[in-house]
Amino acid sequence: MDFSAALVGLGIYLLIWEKLPEWGAWFNRVIASLPGPLAKLYEDWRCPYCSGFWIALALHGLVGMTTLGETFRPAFDAAWLTTPMIWFLDALATATLILVGKLALSALSGPALKGHQMVAEFKKAKTVEAESA
Repeated sequence: MDFSAALVGLGIYLLIWEKLPEWGAWFNRVIASLPGPLAKLYEDWRCPYCSGFWIALALHGLVGMTTLGETFRPAFDAAWLTTPMIWFLDALATATLILVGKLALSALSGPALKGHQMVAEFKKAKTVEAESA
């Protein structure tokens, strides 16, 4: 099992749905200028599992990245049937890993943000205390 497709897929997900909308108004203007069905598709694919599936299919088709690897082969040889099935199952596995990665990052970000805020408040209190002394 190779986690590179899931890691790249998670990076693409985070970039498109979490970071680009925050980096400036230009990306939000691009999304707003899309035709209605495409803008709705962008909003509907905010789910890391849903978008992860399509990202995984694109990664497999464009650059050959897989999660299940070459060891995942069917028992019979009928390429017209097994190739789409392998791509589909690999995309499902990759989407699951992308979802788990996103949930893990979300779970870690809450305590990390709280800790950062507590340190900032502590430093501010020490600065005020030092200035008043």
